[in-house]
Amino acid sequence: MNDLHTSSLNRRQLLASTAASALGLSPVLAHAEAAWPSKPLRLVVPFAPGGSSEIVARALAGEMAKTVGQNVFVDNKPGGAGNIAMQEVANATDEHTLVLGHIGTLAVNPYIFPKLSYDVNKDFTPITLISKVPSLYVVHPDLPVKNLKEFVAYAKANPGKLNYGSAGNGSAGHLAFEYLKMAADIFVLHVPYRGTGPMLTDLMAGRLQAAAVGAPALLQFIKAGKLRCIATGSSTRLPLLPDVPTVAEQGFKGFEMTQWYGLMAPSKMPKAHLEKLEKEAIAAARGKIVHDKLSQDTALAVGNTRAEFEAFIKVEQARWKPVIARAQIKPEGV
Repeated sequence: MNDLHTSSLNRRQLLASTAASALGLSPVLAHAEAAWPSKPLRLVVPFAPGGSSEIVARALAGEMAKTVGQNVFVDNKPGGAGNIAMQEVANATDEHTLVLGHIGTLAVNPYIFPKLSYDVNKDFTPITLISKVPSLYVVHPDLPVKNLKEFVAYAKANPGKLNYGSAGNGSAGHLAFEYLKMAADIFVLHVPYRGTGPMLTDLMAGRLQAAAVGAPALLQFIKAGKLRCIATGSSTRLPLLPDVPTVAEQGFKGFEMTQWYGLMAPSKMPKAHLEKLEKEAIAAARGKIVHDKLSQDTALAVGNTRAEFEAFIKVEQARWKPVIARAQIKPEGV
C-alpha cells in the first residue's frame, strides 16, 4: 500500500509539474501565482489624512484584509493634486501596490494639467467603484448666514470679502464650489490647501469662511457646532442631516454634486491578480460592515464590476471636461 500511495503521489506531482510547464511556469512559480498576495497589499491614498478618502480607504482595506490572505494597509501620499501618488503607483512593479482613485485624479487632472507623466486610462486598471460621497456646503459659524440663499445674498452684497478652502486645485471640493459659483453667479475667492485636514483646521479657526467637503469628513464638526451646513449636494436630503435642504431645493433646480472613490491597480498587474482583487473588493464594498461604516458618515457603498467602473469613469470625464474649461481651473502655479 505504501508503494502504491507513493506512486500515486509521484504521478500527481508529475502531472502538476507538466501542467505548470505547459503554461510556461515552473512548479515553484505556479505555486507562487496561486498564493498571491504573498505580502501585505499597500493601498496608496493620494491625499493627506483627515478627509473622506481616508475614511473610505480604511473601511475597504479593513474588510479586504479578512479574506484576501494578507493585511491591507493605507499609505497617505499627498501632493501635486494626487499626481505624485498616481505616478508612483503607475510605475509600481511589485504587484502589491494599489491606489485609491478619485474624481479629482481620474476625471479632473487629465484636463487641468497640460502634461501628465502617466496616462489615467492606459496606466491603471479600474477594479471597483467603492463609494459615492455627497458634498456638503459649510460655513464658519460666525458668518451671518443660516442657509444657501442667505449665503448667496451675502456674497453678492460683499464681493471679494469671502473665501473658501479646498484640498487643492482640481480637488472635489474645488470642483464642488466652482460648480456652485457658476450656478449662483457669485464670486468667492478660492484658497487651495494640501489636503482636507489642513483646510478644515483653518476653516474652523475662522481663517476661511466656507468650503465644500465630502460628508464623512464633516459630520462630527457639524454636530459639534464647529461648522454650519447650509446645503447638501445630494439629490435628496440626507438622513443624518434631515433639516438641511439640498442645493436644488434652495433655488438651483437639477444641481447635484457627489464625489466618488474607487480601487485602481497598475495596468501591468497580471490578469489573475486583477480578477482576485475585483472579487474581494466587490465583496468587501457590498458587505454589511463597509455599508454600515460608510452610511454612518452619509457615504454610499457601491461595489460594481471592473467593466462598470471603467464605463463610469468615462462618463465622469465627459461630464467634467466642459465644467473645468468654463471655470478655467488651472494647476497651482500656472
